[in-house]
Amino acid sequence: MLRIAIQSKGRLNEESTAMLRELGIEIDDSKRKYLSNAKNFPVEMLYLRDDDIPGVVASGSASLGIVGLNEVEEKGYPVEVVEKLGFGGCRISLAIPKADVYEGPQYFEGKVIATSYPKILKKFLDENGVNARIEVITGSVEVTPAAGIADAIFDIVSSGSTLVANNLKEVEKVFFSEAVLISNGNLSDEEKEILAEIQFRLESARNSRDKKYILMNLPEASLDEAIRILPAMKSPTVLPLAEKGWCSLHSVVNTGDLWDKVRALKAIGAEGILVLDVNKIIL
Repeated sequence: MLRIAIQSKGRLNEESTAMLRELGIEIDDSKRKYLSNAKNFPVEMLYLRDDDIPGVVASGSASLGIVGLNEVEEKGYPVEVVEKLGFGGCRISLAIPKADVYEGPQYFEGKVIATSYPKILKKFLDENGVNARIEVITGSVEVTPAAGIADAIFDIVSSGSTLVANNLKEVEKVFFSEAVLISNGNLSDEEKEILAEIQFRLESARNSRDKKYILMNLPEASLDEAIRILPAMKSPTVLPLAEKGWCSLHSVVNTGDLWDKVRALKAIGAEGILVLDVNKIIL
């Protein structure tokens, strides 16, 4: 059994659970518990605050954790990033009152900056030779300039709507984050095998994203041109049809290229084109 720590609530919890289900790991979270076992896979989930996850993984109380890279960087615990997961993307940025003129990092010299990420902020200030006072705030950082607590803020930005609502503007994008799978690197042989299976399923899921399965009827005389238009991962599948001189061509295409490929295929005589979603691609 392998224990994975994940965020107890919020968007990262929902996306982590959705990812695990995409991997075929059924988590029973109908009744929220501190611990929850998977129905069909040797893992159990430990639900925590996101800022507690790096420390719990570092201590060995959980073998793995799913958490934002920002928390890993801020906490500084000795954990390793096993996989970047491709969701939960955000950035940590410096923002100032909208009316202020910004000409570079020296703007912050001698100013007070409110943040929940003092270590990441201090690193940026030191790299830019700026001496500012860091005011650690654990919640509602965006209101501190209006309240007279700080001159600027350093906080997570997703859409930027919160900054606009508080009459602030983003001036420095300092740290880019996404959800990551972390480990303390001290796994048993059994846990390593379970992790390897999770990584195998992650790779299969990644390979299938933004892909469509496409099949069509095609004049045999157009086959070489169709293969040029629609190269496959290895080689497209070609099957004969009952009607002489025709074949069926099957392949996989990137979603973004789909309609251009369809137009080109129709131009060389393809008919009955069928496009299907791809669930998993296992190489």
